[in-house]
Amino acid sequence: MVKLLIGEKGSGKTKRLIAQVNEALEASKGHVICVEKDDLLRYQVSYKVRLLAASNYGICGYDAFYGFLSGLCAGDHDVTDILIDATLKIGGRDYEELAKFLEKVARLSELTETVFTFTVSTDKGNLPESIFTYCQEV
Repeated sequence: MVKLLIGEKGSGKTKRLIAQVNEALEASKGHVICVEKDDLLRYQVSYKVRLLAASNYGICGYDAFYGFLSGLCAGDHDVTDILIDATLKIGGRDYEELAKFLEKVARLSELTETVFTFTVSTDKGNLPESIFTYCQEV
């Protein structure tokens, strides 16, 4: 399952994501990962969550981003949830590329039985309608 937290900058997406990280940790019988652009959430999520800063890995664009997420799933079969903050800062603001990326992530989610949650800083009207055929807005 792929979930999207959509809203303009300052609308509280990151706070909702942090709450969902902690909820996922409580419910998970495996591992929870939180990916962010830079190292900013260190003191806001539980130490039990694997916190990764995408900038430390040189991720640039949606192809590299997808490879990174695939590698996380391949490297640990016990991952149940991956929550990502600042999706557009990591992958870019091309909404058509975002749609292609999320479609691939939806297939990865089915294959690995991992729940992905992304924050997307934009108005819902800016996103291609096709995204909502394989992503759930929360």
